[in-house]
Amino acid sequence: MSCPADSRDPGVPSGAGILERRLTGLAPDAFARDVWSRTALLTRHASDFSDVFDAGAVDELLSRRGLRTPFLRVAKNGAVLPESSYTSPGGVGATIADQLDDTALWRLFADGATLVLQALQRTWAPMGELCAALGAELGHPVQANAYVTPPQSQGFDDHYDVHDVFVIQIQGSKRWLVHEPVHRDPLRDQPWTEHRAAVAEAAEGPAYIDTVLEPGDVLYLPRGWLHAARAKGEVSVHLTLGIHVRTRYALAEQLAEAALAALREDPWTRATLPLGADLTAEVLDGVRARLTAAVADADPAPLYHRTRRGQGRPAPLGPLAQLAAVDALAPESPVRLRDALEARLEGDRLTTRVGWLDFPAADLPAVTRLLDGEVRTAGDLGLPLAGRLLRAGVLLPGGQ
Repeated sequence: MSCPADSRDPGVPSGAGILERRLTGLAPDAFARDVWSRTALLTRHASDFSDVFDAGAVDELLSRRGLRTPFLRVAKNGAVLPESSYTSPGGVGATIADQLDDTALWRLFADGATLVLQALQRTWAPMGELCAALGAELGHPVQANAYVTPPQSQGFDDHYDVHDVFVIQIQGSKRWLVHEPVHRDPLRDQPWTEHRAAVAEAAEGPAYIDTVLEPGDVLYLPRGWLHAARAKGEVSVHLTLGIHVRTRYALAEQLAEAALAALREDPWTRATLPLGADLTAEVLDGVRARLTAAVADADPAPLYHRTRRGQGRPAPLGPLAQLAAVDALAPESPVRLRDALEARLEGDRLTTRVGWLDFPAADLPAVTRLLDGEVRTAGDLGLPLAGRLLRAGVLLPGGQ
């Protein structure tokens, strides 16, 4: 399979990103203005996704990769089956008790169960490339699942997700019923089960979208939109790209956390309440005033960026290729910043997903140049700096 970023659909400008070129056909500003987090969107014949995923990928992942839970869930008639029903020990030399059992999976699938391959961005390279590129484009982390459903079967009842999704039909066809939210923009700790009765009632009403997805069709659903899907007369394989959106509420949490950290240094706030611990207006007004002032002065940026770094992984690093690059480092050696590193230079400190490094003032111009992601030579950076960054896993060989 080729890298999805190399694929081009006819008639679409080569400079278009994944959102426009492969998922919606809309320019980013039009998608942001009219669709993003607002409404469902169906795009027919959006792209050919055979370079990203297909039935052969399903069989390989389930039977040859030695996957373990939770990289797979199995569901039937709206219920998730216990892991023990489709896992077994790995055999000689593999002291692992929960590897996928392909025979058990075959029997469950033949009996009508839906197989859900989870976190495909970690187990299938083309999916990892697509998710990384789309996440960089959207500014929100992306993960991928695949749903493999037998003919005339339904894996899950009507529900909503707490993240946005792009549904991509890969093989077969599936009927989708989509209803407007009963709880708009749910947070991650507000699952559909908290509104089970309202979801069931809304699902009985007229659908906002009632359609059959065919291979290459894409359906965008903001978080909170109700949906259920059922395979038609053949096996259905579809992907969901889950967009784990960052919210104003999460930013408010980080702002509050930064304010509370500042109040830890305030002797008045640390002081003991009066005897009896009565909640008097005087005490409450004083705490409220100091908290308001702390929020006004708080800087949530460090927590925000730390959270961003923790929500993803950097691009793959091959230890053998990295060691060879370190050993063969010369002034003409091409090097580049590792992708998806979330690198930020704050003063003389570079923070990344693989740790932080402090630099002397003389190195800061070279480090700043690296942040544009372009391929440089080790001589341009200086051999000692290039070697340090390669050993830290911040740089990769330019051709990798």
